[in-house]
Amino acid sequence: MNKPVRRTAVFSLFLVLCLLLWVTWVQAAEAGGLDDNPHNERLSIAKYAHPLGDIVVGGASVTGSAATDGDLKYKRTYRDGPLYAPVTGYSSQIYGSTQLESLDQSVLDGSDPRLKNPGQALLREPPKPGDVITTIDPAVQKAAYQALGGKTGAAVALDPATGKILGMASTPSYDPSSFSGMSEADQKAWEKLQKDPAQPMVNRALRQPLAPGSTFKLVVAAAALENGLYSSIDDKTKTPDPYLLPGTHTYVHNESAADPCENASLRQALQYSCNTVFANIAVHLGEHKLSEQAAKFGFDDNKIDVPTRAYKSVFPSGMNAAQTGLSGFGQFDVTATPLQMAMVTSAIANDGKLMSPYVVDRTTDGSSGALDVTEPRTYKDGRVMSADTAHQLQSAMRTVVEKGTGGNAKIGGLTVGGKTGTAQHGVDNSGKPYAWFVSYAQDGHGKRVAVAVMVQSSDAERAEVSGNGQAAPVAKAMMRAALG
Repeated sequence: MNKPVRRTAVFSLFLVLCLLLWVTWVQAAEAGGLDDNPHNERLSIAKYAHPLGDIVVGGASVTGSAATDGDLKYKRTYRDGPLYAPVTGYSSQIYGSTQLESLDQSVLDGSDPRLKNPGQALLREPPKPGDVITTIDPAVQKAAYQALGGKTGAAVALDPATGKILGMASTPSYDPSSFSGMSEADQKAWEKLQKDPAQPMVNRALRQPLAPGSTFKLVVAAAALENGLYSSIDDKTKTPDPYLLPGTHTYVHNESAADPCENASLRQALQYSCNTVFANIAVHLGEHKLSEQAAKFGFDDNKIDVPTRAYKSVFPSGMNAAQTGLSGFGQFDVTATPLQMAMVTSAIANDGKLMSPYVVDRTTDGSSGALDVTEPRTYKDGRVMSADTAHQLQSAMRTVVEKGTGGNAKIGGLTVGGKTGTAQHGVDNSGKPYAWFVSYAQDGHGKRVAVAVMVQSSDAERAEVSGNGQAAPVAKAMMRAALG
């Protein structure tokens, strides 16, 4: 063999050895990573090789599976898709999955090792997929969705005693079935949703923090009582009307100059939604004490998982006195999700104790055997305020509904308390206000529900937008469905 041929042979052998080493590395060291790579088509083929487990609401499945003609043998289907999309999320053969469809995917697709019995493990047979049982009350969910109607907004209902999410609606919504497959129609449906300026795929209940307006006054009132600024909800506050923000030439005014807000008590200030009173209280308490109270309710917590993670609600820091005054009635840079404001009302309704919200009651093995069960637990240390403070706020909220700005939430036969909110936004407050309403209701047997409703936009004229007008009727429908 001449020298050039020998060199070529040695080099070729070297390349073969490199290739063998690479194949060995891929098969051994990187096998797990490749198996878990979301771009590995075998994962999708395996996931959709059989019907998926179901997400269950009120004892009935709101999801299903339908046979296809492609490599992915089954695709996800949804019953009342737009109604339950904020709860289920979606599972798409092209676009992946979100929310419960993603977070509990291993249970739903049967890959969770706990689903295999010893015989299946030995014979390497696929187990029956499991199910996800939610806390959602279908009556409450339907009431919220129907009452929101054509509005852009969201609503959340909680069981104050446990933290169970009874309803979680967001409008406009979308049908996850419309893009669950791989057809051209599925792709067009997805593209249409992505381009829709109304953003129907945004879960506004969990992931749309906006200025909460006057509903935040409940947090400020709690801080005032807890910090001893007033001993009673009926103490006078020594507040001028209008109120001059410290260090500025800017006055805070109330909705109506005729409202009895000068030196009003906390009860009167909540009843008439007096901005002046809560700006004054916020300045007297200061940013630090307000921040401490807001944090107890869940503000500034970026890890509220239900199990879908909610966006952080924010009580701003680094404010001067004037900005702190504006924060006192839910303006400046205060933001909150409907879930957050439902947590505020839930703590008040539950005598000052806040339970962590959750939407999954349990996961099962498909034969009713429980895999995971969610046990109610307190949020952080649980005690947001004293029982006495909570009782006083409950009383003041009842005054709001019975004699004040929240009359549209009255329900015969139920005890109802609430608080309206109309949040300004935009350059020089030029945008149409957000309408808020938070409330709790109690029946004659002590059963309670806490609700928060946010209407981001509606067909109402700007001057006609109010928490009582647009949001309170939604809350009323949900409370009636929960306790009626």
